[in-house]
Amino acid sequence: MNIAPLLTAEFLGAALVFARIGGILMFIPAFGEAFIPVRHRLAMAIVLALVIYATGVQGPIRFDTFGQLAGALAIEVTIGVWIGMVGRILLTGLQFAGYQVGLISSLSNAFAPSMGSFQGSTLISTGLMLGGVAVIFATDLHHVIIGAMAMSYQIFPAGALMPGDLSQQIVRATGQSFYLGMSIAAPFYVMGILLNLGLGLTNRMMPNLPVFFVAGPVLIVSGLIVLTIASPYMLREFAERFGEWLGLLTF
Repeated sequence: MNIAPLLTAEFLGAALVFARIGGILMFIPAFGEAFIPVRHRLAMAIVLALVIYATGVQGPIRFDTFGQLAGALAIEVTIGVWIGMVGRILLTGLQFAGYQVGLISSLSNAFAPSMGSFQGSTLISTGLMLGGVAVIFATDLHHVIIGAMAMSYQIFPAGALMPGDLSQQIVRATGQSFYLGMSIAAPFYVMGILLNLGLGLTNRMMPNLPVFFVAGPVLIVSGLIVLTIASPYMLREFAERFGEWLGLLTF
């Protein structure tokens, strides 16, 4: 009995699953972070691909030509990269919010020579993004990510590619990321308006007050206080939005 065709079909089926899972792990938040070694991500992709393949989402498959194999692999990689990129786009909402916090609280001011332009905003953005990754693991959303990998075969069957729908969802993801960043940075907009209004009125009542030198420290201290209070709620809002998307893989 020649089992070579059966083994080949099983291997190709698992390879297609690995192509999609590997594409997801390239960009998805938490698993796709740059500080995770590539070898570890590769080993995780292989293990997850074998486990998900064993659930029956993709059966053994045969191809008559190399072109068919290459096309199927390209489709699976495209879907995987798309899922990972959409998750990454949602995470950038925290980055956008961090830059807004830095601008409003004067941490990115060019007249701060010791910090440099936008250095403070970069620091806050990096901290919020790392906090978002930590929240994913702390709230077990990484389990939901693995579940979404298997569920993706219900929404995107193997071998089926819908470029129009994928591009439309990317646009919606960008809008959701922008909305998320604006909404979680809303307390700082309120703080900035109130403080600048108060400093403006103070300058009108005390013309000799050096408002330019007073405003910087006031905004920085107030921004750090508000950031300390609001950051848990900001990260919780991101986790809720991210979890909702993982449950549907659509907007």
